[in-house]
Amino acid sequence: MQSKFPHLCAPLTLGRVTFRNRMFSAPMGGTDITNDGCIGPKSKAFYELRAKGGAAAVTVSECMVHPQTDGSHAYHLDESILNSLACATYAADAIRRHGAIPSLELSHSGMFAGTYMTDKSKQHSLAQWGPSDTTRADGVPVKALTKEMIDEIVASYGHVAGLAKRAGFELLMVHWGHGWLINQFLSPMFNKREDEYGGTLENRCRFAVEVLKAVREAVGPGFPIEFRMSGAEFAEGGYGLEEGVAIAKQVEPYVDMLHVSAGTYQKTFGITHPSMFQEHGRNVFLAAEIKKHVRVPVATIGGLNDPEQMEEIIASGKADVVYMARALLADPFLPSKIMANKDEDIVRCLRCFTCMAERAATSTRRCTVNPLIGREDEGDEITPAPVKKKVLVAGGGPGGLYAAYTAAKRGHKVILCEKEGGLGGILKSEQALPFKYEMYQLAQTYAKFAKDAGVEIRLNTEVTREYVEKEQPDALIIAVGSEPLVPPIPGLDGENVVVVNNYYLEKEKVGGSVVVLGGGLAGCECAIHLGQEGKTVHLVEMRDVLAPDANVRHRPLLLKEIDKYASVHIGHKAVKVTAEGVVCEDSEGKEVLIPGESVI
Repeated sequence: MQSKFPHLCAPLTLGRVTFRNRMFSAPMGGTDITNDGCIGPKSKAFYELRAKGGAAAVTVSECMVHPQTDGSHAYHLDESILNSLACATYAADAIRRHGAIPSLELSHSGMFAGTYMTDKSKQHSLAQWGPSDTTRADGVPVKALTKEMIDEIVASYGHVAGLAKRAGFELLMVHWGHGWLINQFLSPMFNKREDEYGGTLENRCRFAVEVLKAVREAVGPGFPIEFRMSGAEFAEGGYGLEEGVAIAKQVEPYVDMLHVSAGTYQKTFGITHPSMFQEHGRNVFLAAEIKKHVRVPVATIGGLNDPEQMEEIIASGKADVVYMARALLADPFLPSKIMANKDEDIVRCLRCFTCMAERAATSTRRCTVNPLIGREDEGDEITPAPVKKKVLVAGGGPGGLYAAYTAAKRGHKVILCEKEGGLGGILKSEQALPFKYEMYQLAQTYAKFAKDAGVEIRLNTEVTREYVEKEQPDALIIAVGSEPLVPPIPGLDGENVVVVNNYYLEKEKVGGSVVVLGGGLAGCECAIHLGQEGKTVHLVEMRDVLAPDANVRHRPLLLKEIDKYASVHIGHKAVKVTAEGVVCEDSEGKEVLIPGESVI
């Protein structure tokens, strides 16, 4: 079989280790780390699924190398802890058994070690450790590491690297991006030292070089070492790409691959983890520029999930490896599908941040489009049903399509009825918003799954009581979706009004000035899109906040976009809609006209 993506599917050798393709699974934190810092069975299954899905390397994140100065909140390797090496070995075994290379990320949070090490009432009595004396933005004091402490941490990197090799890991990623400790030494934003570890670029790189030398001594020649860096920090006082190139050249002699990410802790979340408002691969230019100046292979990362784009990145020489994180939550089997020329079956990541928001809310991992995430240890196979039944599904939206697909995969005879002339349900409306187009694609992918599984699709067919009695199914699945809530406001039935769900059908009705009535998630995202098109947008919300239904990771980035593209009127209750716009009652009870030739 001739590969559609030959460069992406080509093997790569680092040191003495050969990787089966150029698609690597980026570090993602475990969810059931034990009190003594061991990786739990759910996390093992979490990482194993990426190996099973075809990734060439799977990175376990983040192994803290020196708990004494970084807290014991995360996974760490310590031979004095009974289960530590055993759990690490089981995780490496689980990854390797599927043909992937197990990798371990070595990390130290430095001054951003969390205040979870103590309770809030005592947080100011706990000093975090960093390159220089300072106070964090949250008021926690930071003390400068002494030379003796630096030496101890360097030694701990080497010690943990040796333990990782003993446990069966075959690649080590030394993390110095995103504002963690090594990055803090490299960055003039954090490093104010006046000794041999501060000032000049060579001095700021000294700690990184010492760490890499210690890791190499521990693992020996031929064992691949990867250095994860921020190509630029994108923050005031931090370094830019030109200095990122210089740093890469400083550490190149000590590594087998440079992994180029972007940004810094607490300042550039939407760059380090590109949101739906950013271009896919928005950080690739950093890797491409650094690759021009070094001889070792270079990896890139950042919102990548499209096979054609990733193939072009490798083929054109912008990078040698593409890393994915969220994309492999949405579809862990993305690499296998690419290797098998089944790229049309890929479930695309929506970049909605449900995965990261759930981590913050419940310390678990969930994915909007993949119900398996967080339940990997329960098995990923759809098992045949012992008794085959006739199943009728009412509704051809994403819920109905996926239910029909699953039932058909179990061996049932499935009929799916959709009262409209096309599949996709509410996600059809997302095709009008370019930054949400992957939501529209999702429904089309689910439709393909259902058809390929043998589901009989009946369009323009409404499921009524009589229809069910006529078909006599053994089971009925109702997935008819929702309907928009249109309040009884005079004028909402006017010709200048469009319900947001129908915007994709009635775009031509929307003029150059628009009032978006309703500042929830749907209204905010629509307002951003209209603003991006160059329209004058007024966003009206009767509550005192915008988008309270957005998750904690997506909402701050959403509000930044709103600031760019819309005039916001919170605390304004719509009274009536006219040809001139929306008449509202403000927080003081006064009537005001919010102007716009169109209303959504």
